[in-house]
Amino acid sequence: MNFNNAQFSASYGKFNQIPASDRLEIAFSGRSNVGKSSLINKILGRKSLARVSATPGKTATINFYTLENIHIVDLPGYGYAKVSKAEKLRWAGLIEGYLHADRELGLVFQLVDFRHPPTADDIMMINFLIDSEIPFVVVLTKADKLKKTQREARLAALQSELPCADQITVIPFSAETGEGVEEIREIIEDISAEEWQ
Repeated sequence: MNFNNAQFSASYGKFNQIPASDRLEIAFSGRSNVGKSSLINKILGRKSLARVSATPGKTATINFYTLENIHIVDLPGYGYAKVSKAEKLRWAGLIEGYLHADRELGLVFQLVDFRHPPTADDIMMINFLIDSEIPFVVVLTKADKLKKTQREARLAALQSELPCADQITVIPFSAETGEGVEEIREIIEDISAEEWQ
């Protein structure tokens, strides 16, 4: 799969604008400023395909990228305090609407900041994925910001912080060093290959 060939496809601000699935979709979810756009750009080998912003809550739409026979789906970041209640509800409607819809959703990459315990919103999202029986992988972002002993301590703590931790695939990731990129690409390739068998 040539990850560099990904193209921006479309952006939707309301769930009812999104057309029906016509191919396998792999979604990326996480709280605002967790590094979702940076991760997508790194995986797709591009500098600015997904818009990166220092301002949390910038991705307020669901963005679709076409990668060969699949769609990469960038969900809006959740949990940013400084947006209006109406805006929070719109985001929640977008995310839940998308995840509850009858779509060709193969996997969700759920991003969590490696440096800190998962937030209440992260845990809510992970429980939602478990309850909805949506397959997912947890990606621990900003891995380069931790020293070796800090990483080990955080990985150990996650065993009690994450629901069903012993059954979850966890991938440390860094947009700076490229750690985790190949693992994530392999998972995407495996899922899209299964789709075509």
